[in-house]
Order: sequence, then structure tokens, then C-alpha cells
Amino acid sequence: MPNEECNRQSGPMPVSALLALAMTGFICIATETLPAGLLPQISSSMDISSALAGQTVTAYAIGSLIAAIPLSIATQAWRRRTVLLPTIAGFLVFNSITALSHNIMLTMTARFLAGMSAGLAWSLLAGYARRMVAPEQQGRAMAIAMVGTPVALSLGVPFGTWLGAAVGWRSAFGVMSLLTIVLILWVLAKVPDYPGQARSARMPLYRVLTTPGVRPVLGVVVSWMLAHNILYTYVAPFVTPAGLADRVDLVLLTFGMTALVGIWLTGKLIDHFLRSTVLASLALFALVTVTLVLGARSVIVIYACTAIWGLTFGGAATLLQTALADAAGDSADTALSMNVVAWNGAIAAGGLAGGFMLETWGVAAFPWAMLALICVGFTVAWSSRAHGFPAGSRTGDMAVMGH
Repeated sequence: MPNEECNRQSGPMPVSALLALAMTGFICIATETLPAGLLPQISSSMDISSALAGQTVTAYAIGSLIAAIPLSIATQAWRRRTVLLPTIAGFLVFNSITALSHNIMLTMTARFLAGMSAGLAWSLLAGYARRMVAPEQQGRAMAIAMVGTPVALSLGVPFGTWLGAAVGWRSAFGVMSLLTIVLILWVLAKVPDYPGQARSARMPLYRVLTTPGVRPVLGVVVSWMLAHNILYTYVAPFVTPAGLADRVDLVLLTFGMTALVGIWLTGKLIDHFLRSTVLASLALFALVTVTLVLGARSVIVIYACTAIWGLTFGGAATLLQTALADAAGDSADTALSMNVVAWNGAIAAGGLAGGFMLETWGVAAFPWAMLALICVGFTVAWSSRAHGFPAGSRTGDMAVMGH
């Protein structure tokens, strides 16, 4: 459907506005992972077990899962910045409550509500970035807007751990609140506003889901992210047989650094080679799993495979969200809210499946399960040549803006 953004001409990339969206993504991920590096301090301070303290991460994930789709639908008609600012303000409020709370139920509630803010934010960011630029620039714009994700994944836990040790875990959450205040001012100064979607242009949820290309992309999201999270969640026990139990931070740093390279490469390739980049990323990840079957006890193999793994994963969010938004057309934000559910569901399922395999067969089972999942994802992507992952360059008539 034609709209005011479809005629946007190519021009300078609005880097400052896109980086504000990237910082929003960083805060989403950093807020989610911050407790992971602070569990001993949280449990000691609140006089609870580490296992219970760890459920602060679970509460956040559940909030994202539950809220993404209904909040996205409920705010369809709102102006975009009117949705973005309260969403960011949610992190300010709920991280501040977490910093001040001495009651575990209040803390869990704040974490759940922070997760709801994240669910809405993730359904909003990709479509927002696309509306700032001409269709042929949308892939690069999303690559910039998504850079906060690998930065937070690679640096979030070690940063939080260092910060908690330096100033205490409550102050670490307070720092997150201060960063959020900076972000609110940044959004007000640099991020443009856009209208919401007219009622006549909205599609029911089931029609968005059955739009050609939407289900194949979501299928690839689930299979790829499930394979990724089986290993990412249990990377510590996986690298222990290679003698790297005390070097997990360096393994994850390797992953994070190459993930940043991956998102840079994605920005260069996505507008002309989206399909090829997705297929190449999945194929390389499959090669990693085969290599890990053969050499998981070798330090060199672990680091080499981790580097390639990070390279293939870095651009995943940008590639998959771009493909999904292209397929969904004017219902992009609704489709992207489904992506939030699929992505977070894969995180939860990866934790459960990896835990079951770890207890039942040990870490040697991980690469086999990952290989099977990646083969499923590759097959779906390969088969979706007409819709979902079409061949050729992204063009103005296939690139859409959301609402």
C-alpha cells in the first residue's frame, strides 16, 4: 500500500537516529543479561538462592514472550515515537525499581514488566529503522539499528559483572537507568516521528501469519536460533573438555568480536544478496557443527569454530527481520512481533533442550542436534525462493515500511 515513506529518495544515512535505535536494542539485551553476571551478589544481598536469583532472567523473557504481539497490535494506530518513548521509559522505571527493591516478588514483577517493554521495543525497532530511509537503503539502515544486539551479547554479561564488582549490583541497575535517561533525550533530539497505521490498512493476526513468505522466515528463525541457543546457553560445559572452563569469557569475547564483523558484512551485502547471505551463514554454521563433532576437545578448534559461529550469527537478526518485514508488507510490525515470540521462544527452548541433552547424553550431543536444526533451516530457506528469501536484489516494490 502506498504511503508517505514509499517515495522517500536516497540520501545521507540518518546514522544518529539509527544509533539511538541501536542503543535501545543494547539496553534491551543488557537489561536481560545483567543479572547473569551478578547472581552471587543478588542472592547474598536479598538472602535468596542463586537459582531463585537466576529466575529474574526467566521473568524478563516471559514478559517479552507474552507482551510482544498484543502490545504491538494495541499500539498500531499510535504515532511511532509515542510508542517508542514510553517503551524506553519502561526500562527507566523498572530498572530503577529493581535497583531499589529488597522484596523478591517486587523485583520479579519489575523484571517481568521490563521484559514487556523489551517485547514491544523489539517489535518496533526494525520497522522504525526501515521508515527512515529509501527502500534501497533499508538493509544497511537495519544493520546499523541492530548493532546493539551483538555488542550487548558479547559485552553485556562481562560489563555487568565488572560494574557489579566495582559499584555493587544495585548501582549497576542504576547505571542502566542513567543510560536510559540519555537515550530518551537522544530520541527526542534525533529520532523522527511517523504516523501509525490506519484501521482500514490493518490485517488480522492470522492473515499476517498466512501471508506468503512469513511462515518460512519464522521457521528459519526458530530452527536457526534454537540451534544457536543450545550452544550459547551451555557454552561453559561444552568448552570444559577442551580445558577452557576458566576461559569462557575469552570464548564469548571471540564470539562477540566476530559477530560485530558479521553485522558489518551483513550491512554491505543485505540489499543485494540477502538470500545468498542467509544460505551462506547457515551453511557455515553447519560446517562448524560438523567440525565440533570431530574436534571439540581441541582448543584451536574451539576458538576457530567460535569465531566462525560469531561471524555467521552477527547478521542473523538483521537478515531475518528484513526478510520478514519484506514478506509482511504493511503488516511488518505485527509480523516482527511474531518474530519476538519466535526468537524468545527459541531461547527458552534452547535452554530446556540443551539442559535435557546435557543431563542425558552430555555435551557431545550438542553438535548433532544443532546440525539437524540447521539443516532444517537451510532447507526451508532454500525452498523459499519465491517468497520469504527471494533471489536477487531488494527493490523498491518489495521493500516495505511497516506502519
